[in-house]
Amino acid sequence: MRGLRVTWGLAFLPDGDALVTERDSARLLRVTPRGTVSEVGVVPGVVPQGEAGLLGVAVSPSFAEDHRVYLYLSARSDNRVVRARYDGRGLGRPEVLVEGIPKAGRHNGGRLAFGPDGMLYASTGDAGVTSHAQDRGSLGGKILRMTPDGEAAPGNPFGTLVWSWGHRNVQGLAWDEARRLYATEFGQDRFDEINLIERGRNYGWPEAEGMGDDEDFTNPLLTWAPAEASPSGLAYAGGSLWAAALRGQRLWQVPVRDGRVGQALPHFAERFGRIRSATRSPDGRSLWLTTDTRSDDGVIVVPLS
Repeated sequence: MRGLRVTWGLAFLPDGDALVTERDSARLLRVTPRGTVSEVGVVPGVVPQGEAGLLGVAVSPSFAEDHRVYLYLSARSDNRVVRARYDGRGLGRPEVLVEGIPKAGRHNGGRLAFGPDGMLYASTGDAGVTSHAQDRGSLGGKILRMTPDGEAAPGNPFGTLVWSWGHRNVQGLAWDEARRLYATEFGQDRFDEINLIERGRNYGWPEAEGMGDDEDFTNPLLTWAPAEASPSGLAYAGGSLWAAALRGQRLWQVPVRDGRVGQALPHFAERFGRIRSATRSPDGRSLWLTTDTRSDDGVIVVPLS
């Protein structure tokens, strides 16, 4: 299905339909497996700016009871995590759970996902200020872990929302069957990354990019040149990670076993343009991709063999 503009996040409802965000219009859309698109609503308070706007979306694991949808959005002066009720007819007024995440025209992070532990994870960027990433008191350049009410989750390493730090711009989160968390990260000029995310670890930005030998920083599992990747969304299915590539204009398949990765394999090179996100369907038979061409975007369903 095409004809949308700058599609960004995607999350599935219990019935198999998907909620999709448009970054610049702030529209939340509902897309059926047959390709029917309807507007849920325009999310209030979104102030687009470059890469900022309406970004990630997550559906409550208890949606059948609480009807809650979670959104990552850019307000006038910061990025926020909000939630709202969606009863199938319209979107309720958003409630702010987390505010004060640094915002800029670039490096806003923006991915939201519920983990297998029932906690909500949010990825943030350094907002172009590299010092945010190494400042544990800043919400920029981090992966945050919170309860569904937006509080610091039990077991967080520093008693705050911060789960991991030293990130430049994480836009993809995915878990394997062993509950390991992986993340895609935009590098600067040399190396984009896939990282295995562990509690309290420092991933090095801006002191390190790609592989290094500093024991204070955690090395990535895999790196690419930015021209091949600029990886955004991430999914796990069939024993592989699937990374959506913007500049690379392809979908990367990365075999994973016991937390280690094999050789990355490219798919659909330049076929769909810039691919923003990849999400596994509830039945595990396909990946749903969103695109970011800025002219004729949409949702593409790719079968998994």
